[in-house]
Amino acid sequence: MKITRIPLLRTVEQFRQYVAELGIDLQIEDSIAVGSDSPLAKPIPWNGRTIGNSWTIHPMEGWDGTTTGGITEPMVRRWERFGESGAKLIWGGEAMAVKPEGRANPNQIIINEENKAGIAKLREAAVEAHQKGFGNTDDLIIGFQLTHSGRFCRPNDKKKLESRVAYRHPILDKKFNVTSDAQIMTDDEVERLVEDYARAAKIAWEVGADFVDVKHCHGYLLHEFLSAHTRPGKYGGSFENRTRPLREIVAAIRAVAPKLGIGVRLSAFDVVPYKPNPEAAEPGKLGPGIPEDFSHCLPYRYAFGVNQENPLEYDLTEPLQFLDLLRQLDIRLVNLSAASPYYNPHIGRPAGYPPSDGYQLLEDPLVGVARQLNVVKELKAKFPDLILVGTGYSYLQEYMPHVAQYYLRHGYVDSVGIGRAVLSYPRMLADAVEGKPCETRMVCRTFSDCTTAPRNGLPSGCYPLDQFYKCSKEAPSLKEIKKR
Repeated sequence: MKITRIPLLRTVEQFRQYVAELGIDLQIEDSIAVGSDSPLAKPIPWNGRTIGNSWTIHPMEGWDGTTTGGITEPMVRRWERFGESGAKLIWGGEAMAVKPEGRANPNQIIINEENKAGIAKLREAAVEAHQKGFGNTDDLIIGFQLTHSGRFCRPNDKKKLESRVAYRHPILDKKFNVTSDAQIMTDDEVERLVEDYARAAKIAWEVGADFVDVKHCHGYLLHEFLSAHTRPGKYGGSFENRTRPLREIVAAIRAVAPKLGIGVRLSAFDVVPYKPNPEAAEPGKLGPGIPEDFSHCLPYRYAFGVNQENPLEYDLTEPLQFLDLLRQLDIRLVNLSAASPYYNPHIGRPAGYPPSDGYQLLEDPLVGVARQLNVVKELKAKFPDLILVGTGYSYLQEYMPHVAQYYLRHGYVDSVGIGRAVLSYPRMLADAVEGKPCETRMVCRTFSDCTTAPRNGLPSGCYPLDQFYKCSKEAPSLKEIKKR
């Protein structure tokens, strides 16, 4: 499909006109406010402390740790850049596996006693870089994202899946080589996993984390449990059972680290998996995205936050129940994403160019941006007391500050979350608030190299714009992969 790329929209008015042509609800402010007048500079009270402003750095794995789950210099550099961003909420920094077999790749960090000193060094690197650039760190809040990769586990070989799942899935099992019921995690294993989360949280507290994120997004294990309608036993079926892992993990964390904050990153909705359409593929390109055939799966009981009669549409009934549960558990910090980059990346990561395991555009990426922003807006209206971090802003590129201001100013979101855009241009929003011109040559253009690289066993980074990765030994390999 033909789209107008963001750099070709030279003014806010042109952006606004194009949005009108698309027929979507995506609002923008005419100018960038600076200093204390900027909604981005607004502090947020949390847990007896203050988050110093209203933008957040999302967690980003680099696929660049040691094989024992330890840290490396590229990882330290990334955390330094998180600190340099000026964001006062650093959400996770890195997805940290709570046990070795739960890693999404053999170089993912493992949060355990062996790696404790290294993890402390990562946090210190972010704090020191932030202090150097912005002075005060009393209002800097850093959390660690705790995870088990579930269906996407590759703990020993970058090319070999060792999936553990909450239940058998009629579409995803084939895609991710789940062939046996033995791959379903037993109730006893879930109980032991609860203990793993508690041990990891205790380490996080001891090295200075302000909170831990009990990750429930993107198809990873705990997110998959939210859709375990067909699973028997105490962890499947009813909403109460499907959220039992969360409740048990939260109780276990509070038993070992009662002063540690807890947050949740949640895929607020999902849709069926997509695939490239081979019949519409151009030479040398992936086909445009189309849904996998789900006609044999209706009612669709294999995703969280979907319309079971038409799983191409989301349904926020259970996500609203989940946010209410978080409030009951006194968890106020919630980071909202959507779907999974493994099987429908256009939903959660709107981008102009597909990753190597994705598909060509089936909608203008601005449609995906608007979808996420408006879902957060709807949820925020129901839960004004929760601190909601939004996702999907990277594709806005130069217009990110303009759009972010509008949604913050009107109370439709509490903090604007930035992911891949920070890899090439950490200070983008800090520059906006300080009234500095945007360094357009460093703005993320969503080429998806940061996803294509790890999908092919290479470290994740911004190969087109960051000299560190552009000049790395892996860069020629990535070019060859993209040609193929």
